[in-house]
Amino acid sequence: MAEQNNNQQQDVNQLLKVRYDKLHELQENGKDPFVITKYDVTNHSTDVKEHFEEMEGKEVSLAGRMMFKRVMGKASFCNIQDLKGRIQIYVARDSIGEESYADFKKYDVGDILGVKGTVFKTKTGEISIHAAEVTLLSKSLQILPEKFHGLTDTDTRYRQRYVDLIMNEDVKDTFVKRSKVISTIRRYLDGQGFMEVETPMLVSNAGGAAARPFETHFNALDEDLKLRISLELYLKRLIVGGMERVYEIGRVFRNEGLDTRHNPEFTLMELYQAYTDYHGMMDLTENLYRYVAKEVTGSEMLTYGEHTMDLSKPFERITMVDAVKKYAGVDFNEVKDTAEAKKLADEHHIEYEERHEKGDILNLFFEEYVEEHLIQPTFVMDHPIEISPLTKKKPENPDYVERFEFFMNGWEMANAYSELNDPIDQRARFAAQEEAFAAGDEEANHTDEDFLNALSIGMPPTGGIGFGIDRMVMMMTNSPAIRDVLLFPTMKTLSKENQ
Repeated sequence: MAEQNNNQQQDVNQLLKVRYDKLHELQENGKDPFVITKYDVTNHSTDVKEHFEEMEGKEVSLAGRMMFKRVMGKASFCNIQDLKGRIQIYVARDSIGEESYADFKKYDVGDILGVKGTVFKTKTGEISIHAAEVTLLSKSLQILPEKFHGLTDTDTRYRQRYVDLIMNEDVKDTFVKRSKVISTIRRYLDGQGFMEVETPMLVSNAGGAAARPFETHFNALDEDLKLRISLELYLKRLIVGGMERVYEIGRVFRNEGLDTRHNPEFTLMELYQAYTDYHGMMDLTENLYRYVAKEVTGSEMLTYGEHTMDLSKPFERITMVDAVKKYAGVDFNEVKDTAEAKKLADEHHIEYEERHEKGDILNLFFEEYVEEHLIQPTFVMDHPIEISPLTKKKPENPDYVERFEFFMNGWEMANAYSELNDPIDQRARFAAQEEAFAAGDEEANHTDEDFLNALSIGMPPTGGIGFGIDRMVMMMTNSPAIRDVLLFPTMKTLSKENQ
């Protein structure tokens, strides 16, 4: 096996040497492709194919990567791939000239070509370009994966996304759709009167979510800073400042594990709207998800794996207590205190920490028994106060808050509040979070004095929500893992021996 691998490496090295030799020959003959700075492109491949009747016989100029070549004496065929697809090129010696044809025959799969020619259809009915001029725009000095098996190793695909995009058309389509998801969200929110803003990524106090931050040091100020874990606290400062509808789409960073739904840096969209509550956020979420699904996929029915989610119907709304009662058979309205809640947890073999209170135990029951059943779009409302430090209490039941999480496919897709705007209550909640941190909760929030000062100036009643954009894209593209919708996911650095 070792000898076979060694021979394969020698073969690859020889093929690479041939490509470098070809480049040197071109450079010696004054045909260095790397000195070319531009090429005028008039059309993409699909423009020609979709509008053949009106473009037949017309001259076009295309550019792309050569993915296939077949030389047949005085005439050859090749395929070039551009942003939108592939198209066949017919290259004849008598059309491009003897010298250019001799050069073309030496070009390799992977080279980037510019082609000028006329649109026609071959005898077999394939729409093609009859080349009048072929220009080598960039020489590929590396070998693309073998065409029939392509690039299938997931680790290599994620590390070398540029090759993945070249070899796998469905991957490119996923990221085209990702871009469309984000632009569609912007278009919808802009139409609802929201203003897009930008807030700091480097912060002294990383708050607004339950997560461990990444830490860094700013040399100029000789100060330790953190990468933000949320967008919330700065956006709510803007609501205080009178900007009534704001949103931000940006990267946040959480020092947590990697799995199919988690990456340490991911894209979050948060929005805040003055003079509404979490019911207003539910309405906005329903309308936004329907709009994005229709614009990106053409349907309000989303298929993910074995499940089909129907976004056309009103989304279910259920309280956390009722959800646990429905799926676990435990009614937390009948649970008197923390001691009784822990006794129930023991009976149901649910692990908890000593610091946990009744509301924490309710949430653990929800995670254990309920989440997997929430396939259709569902708002889970009215969370316990213990797990919601930035949320307004329910006036009729202060043990719970006006908060919901939006679920589909058993996943949390969004998190929303009627925002807490009482600075005295907020200070007490921060104090409780500091106690939780001291008791071992590394994800607890810390007191943010400037944010408290902003609340003291006065924040109107406000609804806020955070959407995980990556999970939304996964759902819209039927992608099995978050790494499939991140162009460059976080990967462990390879040792030199394995590169």
